[in-house]
Amino acid sequence: MELSLARVDYLQVGVTAQKTMRLLPALGRKATQKVVVGDQDGVVTCFGIKKGEAVPVFKTLPGQKIARLELGGALNTPQEKIFVAIGSEVRGFTKRGKQFLSFQTNLTESIKAMHISGADLFLCASYIYNHYCDCKDQHYYLSGDKINDVLCLPVDKVNCITPVLACQDRVLRVLQGSDLLYEVEVPGPPTVLALNNGSGGDSGEEIVYGTSDGKLGLTQITSSKPIPKWEIGNEKKRGGILCIDSFDILGDGVKELLVGRDDGVLEIYNFENADDPVLRYDHALSESIASIQGGCVGKDGYDEILASTYSGWLTGLTTEPVHREGGSGEELKLSQEMQNKISSLRNELEHLQIKVLQEREKYQQSAQSSTAVSSVPAFSVNDKFTLNKDDASYSLILEVQTAIDNVLVQSDVPIDLLDVDKNSAVVSFSSCDSEPNSNFLLATYRCQANTTRLELKVRSIEGQYGTLQAYVTPRIQPKTCQVHQYQIKPLSLHQRTHSIDHDRPMNTLTLKGQFSFAEIHSWVVFCLPEVPEKTPSGESITFYFQNTFLGTQLESTYRKGEGCFKSDNISTISILKDVLSKEATKRKINLNISYDINEESVRHTLKLIHPKLEYQQLLAKKVHLIDALRELQVHEGNVDFLLPKYRSILEEADQLLEEYKRQPAHLERLYGMITDLFIDKFKFKGTNVKTKVPLLLEILDGCDQDGLIAFFEATA
Repeated sequence: MELSLARVDYLQVGVTAQKTMRLLPALGRKATQKVVVGDQDGVVTCFGIKKGEAVPVFKTLPGQKIARLELGGALNTPQEKIFVAIGSEVRGFTKRGKQFLSFQTNLTESIKAMHISGADLFLCASYIYNHYCDCKDQHYYLSGDKINDVLCLPVDKVNCITPVLACQDRVLRVLQGSDLLYEVEVPGPPTVLALNNGSGGDSGEEIVYGTSDGKLGLTQITSSKPIPKWEIGNEKKRGGILCIDSFDILGDGVKELLVGRDDGVLEIYNFENADDPVLRYDHALSESIASIQGGCVGKDGYDEILASTYSGWLTGLTTEPVHREGGSGEELKLSQEMQNKISSLRNELEHLQIKVLQEREKYQQSAQSSTAVSSVPAFSVNDKFTLNKDDASYSLILEVQTAIDNVLVQSDVPIDLLDVDKNSAVVSFSSCDSEPNSNFLLATYRCQANTTRLELKVRSIEGQYGTLQAYVTPRIQPKTCQVHQYQIKPLSLHQRTHSIDHDRPMNTLTLKGQFSFAEIHSWVVFCLPEVPEKTPSGESITFYFQNTFLGTQLESTYRKGEGCFKSDNISTISILKDVLSKEATKRKINLNISYDINEESVRHTLKLIHPKLEYQQLLAKKVHLIDALRELQVHEGNVDFLLPKYRSILEEADQLLEEYKRQPAHLERLYGMITDLFIDKFKFKGTNVKTKVPLLLEILDGCDQDGLIAFFEATA
């Protein structure tokens, strides 16, 4: 059955957070459903659609921003009570808008995630989970990393309360009461959880998760252990997953999986062979999808998928045919209903234009008066700065509730700006003086008229750390700008992992001194990404990391007064030694530093680098030959006389140039890493070999692995 969906934009509310829009249960089969949405202005809006127009049911007064919106009610009855999380408070409304609950929790920080099941309320702040029953405190749990979402398996199916926390450290934590039952490792930081089929599947134990790096998976949460069912990667390099729902949009009796991503892509997966889901349909919106629901909204009998976006647009993809054929052959006539709608929209637009002119005149008059007070218009920016494992680069995503005029990017550390296919902005670079002001990058992105979302990619150099700043200027009057800062950490290309290969040759750095557990943890947070800022519970902690560029690894174990760091890359140990010494000196703490260098690790690291080096050198050679080969082709008329390897370069010229353009300075980066490895190896021996670097670069140009290893081992 072919899926044909038509887009309908219903209305716009304020900026919305993740999971803040739901559809109320229908009163009859195939009857239209009311929509309820909470925004960051603190307003809960409930509306229905009549004749294509949004008709309000109720609207609350503005207040603090709404972080979550859930539906609840007694078990096995229609879930039509509306609950919203505002700050540390939970409020309840009837479907008519009457407030019946105001529950001030004992949480000291704002609620980030919420789930409701009958009389049970599950709330999470950044690291804290609380379970309440009839507003009475039941259970409490302190997580090792930030909690992104919470869910409870259906009590009527599994006969016990089983909460599941989606945590930033790539783990689902399954609880029993106030205790951890077990952990489920997942392939990326989970951002959203949903019950499979909306009910947890036949067993009630199946949970679908989506990750911030765009992966999807299904796990069965049994009472003793997790059973992974399926997992879908992110081969198309789409955005992170923010929302999931299950709904039978095909009408074949099997619910499809609806997925909303932070790059605006809406996806429908169906289960053709009842095992792994298959992507059946996708649609791109211009901004991130905060919530997604399947139901019947616009017209009785026509199913649709409703999405709420970051800036508050409620957009439907409906099965209702948009065009109705008129009687005169192929000519399509607009229905009277559509003509009325266009007419009313034109009137509304004229009215708004007059109002804008009046307000602009009023503002100009007040701005020029003697009692004028400058007012800076507030605007909301949704930003995300994450490391991509696939190409060892950082993605900076900036999303503004109104159109972006320009974004100025400045960095006080050397970084490369990489090309992004989705980015239509025009970039211009300004020359900057790196010596007195530590200013290494100054670039301006000028956006097209209706751009509300901009994605940039940068690649940093490990060992060089500082701050990347983005100055965001939207198209609003009077002109205003927001500055957002992002830390480039000393070991910025390392990513948290669940385990490492202990058989690799490891170098060890050991620190001892009069420092607390919290102090050494703050140093590790300063050095490495993806480490929770909160000091871990217990007396000691171990974190594992992998370098996304080279594949080398790091084991970090520390406690009060002692820290031990092991890596198969000497340069990683050297960077840690320098940065940790500097941080301890700042706090006037004496460190006793010892290290154990494994000579075999240098050969091991060179073998990891060499295939990348060989590939990049070959790519560079091919790209440099393209112009000459094209000139030959023009002169000779054909290329039959060329060797096959040169003919293939001409055939693949466009792809080669595209790849080379996507990875600027890739070869120089590899040369730099090998040079650092060479210098660091001998630095630990107390020898300065910087004078021998030109000779090393000559050997690198030859790209001989054995010769390179021999040079490292022969130099003294």
